[in-house]
Amino acid sequence: METKRKALGKGLEELFSSENLNFDTVEKEIIESASDKDIKNIPLQEIRSNPFQPRINFDQEKLEELAASIKEHGLFQPIIVKKSIKGYELVAGERRTKAAKLAGFTEIPAIIKDYTDEEMMEIALLENIQREDLNPIEEAEAYDKILKKTFCTQEELAKKVSKSRSYITNVLGLVSLPEEVKELVAKNKLSMAHAKILSKMEDQDYVISLAYKVINNGMSVRELEAIARNENIIKKNKISRIVPLNRIYSVYENAMREKIGTRVTISAKKVTIPFDSDEDLARILEIINIDVDGE
Repeated sequence: METKRKALGKGLEELFSSENLNFDTVEKEIIESASDKDIKNIPLQEIRSNPFQPRINFDQEKLEELAASIKEHGLFQPIIVKKSIKGYELVAGERRTKAAKLAGFTEIPAIIKDYTDEEMMEIALLENIQREDLNPIEEAEAYDKILKKTFCTQEELAKKVSKSRSYITNVLGLVSLPEEVKELVAKNKLSMAHAKILSKMEDQDYVISLAYKVINNGMSVRELEAIARNENIIKKNKISRIVPLNRIYSVYENAMREKIGTRVTISAKKVTIPFDSDEDLARILEIINIDVDGE
C-alpha cells in the first residue's frame, strides 16, 4: 500500500521539489499516472471548492463560454479531487466544475488523489497563476497563506512561481492594506503600483483617503511617491520573517507524512494525525503496526 502511494505521488513530489513549476506538466503527470480506478464519474453536488483556492472572483462570461463548449463537445479532461469526510474537495479544475454545472451536468469525470494541504495549496495557486491571472489581492493572499502554512521562504516561493524575490515582497505588502483599499485594487480601480506605495504607510484612514484621491484626481504614481516621502507620514516598520524555534518539527512531520500518507502536525508536545474515515484509520493503524484486535 505504501509503495503504491509513493508511485502515484512520485511525479508530483519531484515536480514540486524543482525550482520552477509548470501546471501543464503537473497536470499531465497526474493524468498519466492515474489508473482506471483513480478515475470515476462523481456527482457535482458532492464536490466542494478547494479550501486553498486563491481565486474568489470568476469571470461569468468566460464560464458561460466554457459551459457552452462543454455542452457541445463534452469534457475532455477530468478534474482532480481529494476524498474528504463528506464528498470530495477540488484540487484542480474549479472553472471546469463550475462550467459543467452551468451546462446542466450532474456528474463529472474526476481523478481521485490523496494530497496533503501543502500540495493542494501549491496546485491551486499554480493552476490559477499560469492558466488565468489572479487579481493582485488574490495573488497576495495566496502567497501569504503558503508562507504561513509552510516553511517555504520568500526566495524559495519566488523560484517556484518564476517571480523575482522583490516582486513577491511587494505583492505580499498588499495583504496589510485596509479591506476597502483591497477591494479597489481587486476591481482594477487602483493600480498595483499605487497600492504598493500605499501599503508602506501606517495610518489606515489616511491610506483609504489617499486611495480615493488617486482615483478621483487621477493622481500619478510619481505624485503619490512624492506624498509618501513626506517625513510626517508614518511608515510601517519592516518586519523580518522569524523562523520558529520548532522548525525541526517540520522534518519529523514530513517523515511521518511519507510513512503513513497523510498530513501530520506536531505542536505543543502533541502529534496530530487526521483521518477521513474508519477505513482510513484502519489503514494508518496497519502502517504503524497497531493491532487493535490483538491478533
